Amino acid sequence: VGVRVGGGHIPSDLLRGIKDPEHPNTLEELRVVQHDLIHVDDAHCRIVMTFTPTIPHCSLATLIGLCIRVKLLRSLPQRFKVDVTITPGTHSSEDTINKQLNDKERVAAALENANLLGMVHECLRGAV
Repeated sequence: VGVRVGGGHIPSDLLRGIKDPEHPNTLEELRVVQHDLIHVDDAHCRIVMTFTPTIPHCSLATLIGLCIRVKLLRSLPQRFKVDVTITPGTHSSEDTINKQLNDKERVAAALENANLLGMVHECLRGAV
């Protein structure tokens, strides 16, 4: 079962194994990511993934969003533009974080930081 993407689909377990950077749980177990919050527009080659931080002042929301973005970009066909956003009204800095997560240059710069990249890899370890 999964969200349709042209002739294929996004497997429902695609995001299942992403670990929370602060807790021993996965983002799915904490209900930060939910499969029904992935929206696919196959005609326009666009995927929007919305996630819900556990608390409104989550200091790691940007890192969590970056992990989700990296996982989707690595797993999906390159023809898709991926947008990762915070569920509206669930974080005190959602507008700022959404801008950071969807700015190619900021994402590229973040992934050039060895410490940050290491944290992303740690969160993605074990993800399908």
